[in-house]
Amino acid sequence: MKQFSIPVKYRSPLISAIKSKRKEADKMKKDFSATTLDFGTFEVKLARHFGFCYGVENAIEIAFQTIDQYPDKRIFLLSEMIHNPFVNEDLIKRGLQFMMDTKGNTIIPFENLTKDDIVIIPAFGTTIEIENKLKEIGIQIERYNTTCPFVEKVWNRAEQIAKKGYSIVVHGKPTHEETRATFSHSNVHAPTIVINDMEEAIKLGDCLLGKFSTEEFYSFFGNRISEGFDFERDLQRFGVVNQTTMLASDTQAIADYLKGIVVQKYALGADEIDRHFADTRDTLCYATNDNQTAVTNLLNESADIAIVIGGRKSSNSSHLVELCEEKLPTYFIQSEEDIISSNEIRCFNWRNHEEYLVNHYLPNKEKPVIAITSGASCPDAIVEHVINKISSYFPNSKSIEEIQSDWN
Repeated sequence: MKQFSIPVKYRSPLISAIKSKRKEADKMKKDFSATTLDFGTFEVKLARHFGFCYGVENAIEIAFQTIDQYPDKRIFLLSEMIHNPFVNEDLIKRGLQFMMDTKGNTIIPFENLTKDDIVIIPAFGTTIEIENKLKEIGIQIERYNTTCPFVEKVWNRAEQIAKKGYSIVVHGKPTHEETRATFSHSNVHAPTIVINDMEEAIKLGDCLLGKFSTEEFYSFFGNRISEGFDFERDLQRFGVVNQTTMLASDTQAIADYLKGIVVQKYALGADEIDRHFADTRDTLCYATNDNQTAVTNLLNESADIAIVIGGRKSSNSSHLVELCEEKLPTYFIQSEEDIISSNEIRCFNWRNHEEYLVNHYLPNKEKPVIAITSGASCPDAIVEHVINKISSYFPNSKSIEEIQSDWN
């Protein structure tokens, strides 16, 4: 896989050494077991896969290279480059300006742009409507489009099944930048609807089985369907694609559930399913899948607590928290700065989006075990800083340098 040029400050000598050694020993990526770091007085269990993915590194490389190449030009970002506050703050310090917030609300009007400006499209992608606006101004977007190739893969798959007469059901968070972009790119080719979770999939299934009226369908889903969507016509044939940062198991469960509804509704045999339902399992992002599978395996190991590091707006990080919470006391933090002391940690509740403090978070036992992972937009350097901060609370523990020497 391509090696990207990203700022050195985002790298970690320790994490780089670990990832390199694990990759060398497992070239086929079949070993998802956790990595044990034994500090003597405590242990860290690191997930096999975590941190920057291909799409994130690609976006960061393009953004920083663009800044270096055009110091005299105005450079804008459509919205946050990725959902990591530290990377976004670095870009702002370098002179970049955000045009919209993460909900799509305008900060800088498009009317303020000229054809000589540079506008970078973030890793989540953007809508066709915004792409057309930029083109009308005369801005060249292709060179500065950092849309993740795995997001584009979802768009391409939606287009492929649309050409076969299927409508599109998007499993994603309706207000997320990526879901808004996928909805836009899908509904150009086919009628499209967005559902947020299994609860809404069940609601959609009940509509398909006639348990709700057409009016109730439009009342519930009306702001998440493409223009002209016809409930009775457009849900006769459909396929499910996803926001790439959702839980892969959730997307698959939703697809399987809706497929079962279709089989029930049309009394289909196994060889007839594709008459009404498209197989789209290949739209699941490899990095999201790997990180989630790595956490599942991490949780098979004995540990006392879990720490997940990532931006508070990061969808993929919140889903790692969701997985960890099923088995361990879990603390969702952005960086080592949230570790206030050996007794207090500042966390984020991904469900209600509220910050809260936890006391006595470190296990009061001999040689506690701490499971750690991070989201796809979290720099490895922050993971090392978190580990280093924790180690400072354990007198006579091995140093980061000693642990790193074991992996060099």
